[in-house]
Amino acid sequence: MPGEESPLIANEVSPVPPPLPTRSCHPRGLAVNEIPVRGYSCVSTATRDLWECLFNDGYRADVSINTEDGGIIYAHASILGVASPVLKGMLKKSRRHGRRRSISIRGVPHDAVQVFIRFLYSSSYEPAELQKYVLHLLVLSHAYVVPHLKRLCEWRLEHGLLTIENMIDTFQLALLCDAPRLGYICHRLILKNFIHISTTEGWKIMQQSHPMLEKEILESLRRKERARKLNEKKIYLQLYEAMEALVHICRDGCRTIGPHDKVLKVDQGPCNYESCKSLELLVRHFAGCKMRVPGGCIHCKRMWQLLELHSHLCADSDVCRVPLCRSIL
Repeated sequence: MPGEESPLIANEVSPVPPPLPTRSCHPRGLAVNEIPVRGYSCVSTATRDLWECLFNDGYRADVSINTEDGGIIYAHASILGVASPVLKGMLKKSRRHGRRRSISIRGVPHDAVQVFIRFLYSSSYEPAELQKYVLHLLVLSHAYVVPHLKRLCEWRLEHGLLTIENMIDTFQLALLCDAPRLGYICHRLILKNFIHISTTEGWKIMQQSHPMLEKEILESLRRKERARKLNEKKIYLQLYEAMEALVHICRDGCRTIGPHDKVLKVDQGPCNYESCKSLELLVRHFAGCKMRVPGGCIHCKRMWQLLELHSHLCADSDVCRVPLCRSIL
């Protein structure tokens, strides 16, 4: 009837949504093996095997790729051109040798180039090969603009392939290959493990080839050390003030809290200890908490720590009026 509310609306009960439909492909925005999937991937294993076979057999290949040590890899111009705009430009400028065009990819091992070209065909790789040539593949994917492979290399380095030995090389490549997240992770780990990393071969080579980068890392290390010391000093000052405020409350009393034999002066001026108010709340909680055994309550645990610290620092525990000063020791 018009004007009448539905029972669901009246009771503010939302209907249970239907289950999501199942599908064999990956929906947009999800990730496969932690690598984001763009659009949908419905390629079957059989189709991927066909692309693998096309690459391995080189059937009607019209491109020869010259690699280090005289190696040659046969490929198809149409696939290379679609997979990489840089390779497409190289193919347009290349010369024909018979029925094939010839291009060169040098500076990295032949096997690394083979893994790279295979990935262009089928987006497939062997985990052992990726682990062995991950830095070479990072360079190739950046140089030839293959974003998916570049993201894969970055992710694998961030999640298990970074070591003390390859940290410096990875850091330099991250700067050269425009991988800021990877560079940040490397920089943080270098500062954290500097003693071990400074003895590696990569660090010694960087000292000679990139002295300015070494200078920046050392300056970052000094800034981190200064920040650590300042933070320690701040903590020590806070603890010192807390100790003084605790003695002040237990010996002299403050405006609203103090020893039982003292008359509190509510009209007295403001307390000189900034931590006195927060410490008062902690003491009141500690006095009334039913779980004030050590470790039973996070606030009581903090109070126990303050009392224990005071007992270790107190110079005259015989006349000290802080509770448990002599008992804790």
